[in-house]
Amino acid sequence: MEAEQDLHIAKHIEPEKLPVMIQPIMSLAQSDAERDMLLMSLLTAAGSCMPNLYFRYGITGKKYYPNLQCFIVGSAACGKGIANLALELVSKVHEAAPLVIAGDSSYPGFYKQLERQNGRGYIHESEGSVITDVWRTSVANYNTALRKAAEHEPITRNRANNSSCIACPQLSVLLTGTFSQYKALVPSIENGYFSRLLTLIVNDQQAFSSRYVEPASGSNGVMSTAAQQLFDLCQALYKSRPIEFSLTSEQRARLGQHLETAYPALMQLLGDNFHSVVLRMAVHIERIAMILTALRWKKSEYYSDKMDVALSCTDEDYQTAELIGNKLILHMAAAYRMIKGAEEVSVPKVQPLDQRKMLLSLLPEEFEVQNLVTEAKAHGLSYRTATRWNEGWLEEGLVVKIRHGVYRKCLASA
Repeated sequence: MEAEQDLHIAKHIEPEKLPVMIQPIMSLAQSDAERDMLLMSLLTAAGSCMPNLYFRYGITGKKYYPNLQCFIVGSAACGKGIANLALELVSKVHEAAPLVIAGDSSYPGFYKQLERQNGRGYIHESEGSVITDVWRTSVANYNTALRKAAEHEPITRNRANNSSCIACPQLSVLLTGTFSQYKALVPSIENGYFSRLLTLIVNDQQAFSSRYVEPASGSNGVMSTAAQQLFDLCQALYKSRPIEFSLTSEQRARLGQHLETAYPALMQLLGDNFHSVVLRMAVHIERIAMILTALRWKKSEYYSDKMDVALSCTDEDYQTAELIGNKLILHMAAAYRMIKGAEEVSVPKVQPLDQRKMLLSLLPEEFEVQNLVTEAKAHGLSYRTATRWNEGWLEEGLVVKIRHGVYRKCLASA
């Protein structure tokens, strides 16, 4: 696979552009695969600790909260264990007020604990089979509850002597496991959980290295500091009035453009059943952007009387969230093909789109070099790659040069 089509995520994000709170944790990872797994784990765990923070989406203005549900798929010995650092990140929050819910729960047990926690919780399981094994029993399948929680839809329980309703569940879920465990959780593409569950596929094998004979040093201090910072943020949000997060008008327009131009290429390849994944990716991107921006709050802002009731997304965090979404949707496409049975391998292979063609389709009819570079960066492509592709388009007659730094697409490329 060419370097410019590398489908790793974190390697395309400059470390200093991530929130300071998680930068030291990210430095603990020793490979591109580990960085991807750690980034998605930290974002999922951190989002579970952010009460009173929401954004509105769609024509109805429905409220969405910073709760991601994510499954990291990989073969044995691919290093999935690094995701357990996310559990350490939420440790202080959980100690102060129970947050973590065991995946090995009966439905009544799951429901009661979520109800006791005012609808908020975090499920973290390093073996996806923990959940699927317990779901095989008649009283323990809470698949529907997870689907509803992903959309913050009411989860109701009705018994002869008791009935109750969790009106707005805010549940984050992080699972790791093999593809067979993933497929047991999402047995078909028609299963509504598929589009709600972010999927990260890891094909890399972890090398036998010095880490097995030389314990990593300094991780305890790094995790303790980050856990305290997240606890402070959680406490401040808990005491605050509800805070509405929003994208800027420019960011919102750009997200809409992605739905209209970049993602339909996947639907053409995979069919209309992939449509729900495309639509929900917009919500996932905004959730990720909200988590990143919230993690940037400073200690001086950790007081309810200093917190504003509105929070705008930074351009930096939107660009990062968009890049993550652009990569993850290709991982979900790989899982989609595997579930349909189009591929018979133990771990799905993540395949890039024709990024050269897709990048050109995203550009306006008349574009400047800066437009080209901005779009390329959002897809993890370098300045050098973008300008080299533009030179190729010129030679092929797909674009023409109008004046210095300004180009126009030809009809043949539309």
